[in-house]
Amino acid sequence: MKSVIVDASFLVSLTSVKERQHAACLQVAQGLNSRLIIPITVIPEAAYLIARRISHRVMRAFLSKLQNPQWQIESITAADFERATQILDRYQDAELDFADSTIVAVAERLHVETILTLDRRDFQMIRPKHTPYFTLLP
Repeated sequence: MKSVIVDASFLVSLTSVKERQHAACLQVAQGLNSRLIIPITVIPEAAYLIARRISHRVMRAFLSKLQNPQWQIESITAADFERATQILDRYQDAELDFADSTIVAVAERLHVETILTLDRRDFQMIRPKHTPYFTLLP
């Protein structure tokens, strides 16, 4: 089964019908037959944004849904951490955030080429080690 990595922006938009890209994210999510990987570093960012933009109740419900086996919460290894800091240094002018750099590190380690994200600017710029570029959905 193919794997995809999920970014916070996708999770936030998927969570609320009020988000501008909700329909596009929902359509992608419903059409996937993939293992959904969420690096552990993405969860605090998504939870914070959901609580701030939507509500604390919705954030709690979101965290409960992550316990579903369809989601694979991926820990960050020491090598991922080192690679993430290399990515931050390499793309320092873009001021990537740490969660995005760990997404790239995990994607490289697991050989995942597709990222579910609305953050096209950052992920289009990054050149991963394992593929010429990432496929970004939606």
